Amino acid sequence: MKIGITGTGCYIPSIITKNEDFLNHEFLETDGSAFGQPNTVIVEKFKAITGIEARRYAKPELKTSDIGYLAAEEAIKDAGIDKETLDYIIFAHNFGDLTPGKIQGDTLPSLATRVKHLLRIQNPKCVAYDLIFGCPGWIEGVIQATAFIKSGMAKNCLVIGAETLSRVIDPYDRDSMIFSDGAGATILQANPESGEILSHASVTYANEEAYYLYYDKTNSTKGCTDTRYIKMQGRKIYEFACVNVPKAMAECLDNSGVSIDDVKKIFIHQANEKMDEAIVKRFYKMYGKEMPANIMPMSIHELGNSSVATVPTLYDMVLRGEFPEHELKKGDVVIFASVGAGMNINAIVYRY
Repeated sequence: MKIGITGTGCYIPSIITKNEDFLNHEFLETDGSAFGQPNTVIVEKFKAITGIEARRYAKPELKTSDIGYLAAEEAIKDAGIDKETLDYIIFAHNFGDLTPGKIQGDTLPSLATRVKHLLRIQNPKCVAYDLIFGCPGWIEGVIQATAFIKSGMAKNCLVIGAETLSRVIDPYDRDSMIFSDGAGATILQANPESGEILSHASVTYANEEAYYLYYDKTNSTKGCTDTRYIKMQGRKIYEFACVNVPKAMAECLDNSGVSIDDVKKIFIHQANEKMDEAIVKRFYKMYGKEMPANIMPMSIHELGNSSVATVPTLYDMVLRGEFPEHELKKGDVVIFASVGAGMNINAIVYRY
């Protein structure tokens, strides 16, 4: 049974925030003390490491479920299916719906249920649930949808990855410049005319790695002590990812039966340009190869890191011709891979 992606869609928020917009921010160390460098140096170093020049933020009136719904509409239209035939809606996120100015995320009802409501789907057998798996959430959702279809429990699945991280970033934390908002969605079906998921791999490291990404108070001693923000140990994440993501990718590729020479593109979570390049270089080194030119599409420069949304939005944008140097042809083999909070890693080898 060939199970593949038959429709894609994404929502790229309209508010563009450039690096220079952070020049007047007051960045502080975790203990509340000032940095010994001016913001011009901080921003310059940030760009050199992450590759990010700008990021997208959603308008205040749009919540995570709203932009997920907008991406889902595009994917359903692209697949050409009746929304009433959907068996599952799987919504990958990490913080729920976030309203600017409020200190809590909202996950009641689930974001998947909210999307089903917005789509006006009448069929009660369309099951909607949320998936929290860090940045690899969308890939994990695709893996779960594949299992449902393979088992005969489903024919059509909608998998969404969306986040509004701009609402959980500490303005006093320089890492806040990394995060952004966005949504991507895909339709999964058993369809001999579509592509085919050849293999997948997932792992969780939850010992000393468990809290490399976490929720904590602001760096400012004057800030609200009840509000929590996304925080991370950047250096440890970098080192962890460079060692363990290539292993998961290699395991996945080996299980697919595809030669590394036949891989045309790698759609990797847009976390950090330098880290992503290091991961892919190590992956090829495991096979005694050099990383090929033009193997890794990147959207992080203009879109930032939107967590679960980076891989599906990038894939959709490539299919729609927004990265002409990364065109895919029927039969091309690609790898989807991600790493994030948990610490979770996963990968899929996919024949387009």
